[in-house]
Amino acid sequence: MTAPETISTSSPRRLTWARRRRSAAQFWQQYRRNRGGMFGLVVLLLFVATALLAPWIVGQDALSVTRPPGAPLQGPSQAFLLGTDRSGRSVLDLIIWGSRVSLTVGFWATFISITFGALLGIAAGHFHGWISTVIMRVTDWFLVMPSLVLGVALAAVLGRSLTTIIIAIGVTAWPTTARLVRAQTLAVEARPYIERAHALGGGHWHVMSRHVLPNVMPIVLAQTTLMVGTAILTESTFAFLGLGDPTTASWGGTIQAARDVGAVSARMWWYILPPGIAIVLVVLAFTLCGRAIEGVLNPKLRERRS
Repeated sequence: MTAPETISTSSPRRLTWARRRRSAAQFWQQYRRNRGGMFGLVVLLLFVATALLAPWIVGQDALSVTRPPGAPLQGPSQAFLLGTDRSGRSVLDLIIWGSRVSLTVGFWATFISITFGALLGIAAGHFHGWISTVIMRVTDWFLVMPSLVLGVALAAVLGRSLTTIIIAIGVTAWPTTARLVRAQTLAVEARPYIERAHALGGGHWHVMSRHVLPNVMPIVLAQTTLMVGTAILTESTFAFLGLGDPTTASWGGTIQAARDVGAVSARMWWYILPPGIAIVLVVLAFTLCGRAIEGVLNPKLRERRS
């Protein structure tokens, strides 16, 4: 009795994992056909590797203000490939360490925003009546309000820190995700198998977790990759406005410091241009990856491109 029971219980699991591996292989096969998506993936992996290895590449001593390794505002040289900042620290080291800060803020802020927006979007699309009305009215209110103004207000009230910036971005960036997920949820709820699930006794949690959530995950995944780039750009904006953590090196903080010393008028391109290029590259990489994932997961886009 044990052998048949083992086979009967393990076979569905093996079939499930086999389907998942086959789906992943098909996804990768279609994704790598997109040249823009592959370029974005390579650039993104380089930035992620740089962020993970930043403590070993740079080290904390290189970012010290009290004992800087070089003279202030020194131009590019063999010792400092991108010159030094106003404190005598290497601009290249600041950019390498700034990738760690920017990606951390981008990922965590996106996690908060996507999770909050997906849950509210599914709830607004599944439930009807006053629950959906209240959720959508709150969503519309956050949607019409300037997210940058709300973020600046939260950052000013809660204090200058990376945690504050993460919360400010996550709280203000969820309405777009909520509306997209709600629209997809309404489309899924109109399918016949949802009605059969209700007829067989499936409750709200069963329908939302087993039927709605798997069908909205593709759009959530595509929105996640796009949201990370937006979050990184917003974090750089906060740091440029002086609302970031003054003790942490970030791309936006480096640009803000370069502006304070008049890097543009003094033509110190090595101070202000490299962090700006880093921001553009990482945002472009996430955007290209998001568009490529959306093209793979959306059959209509695949048919249109083919």
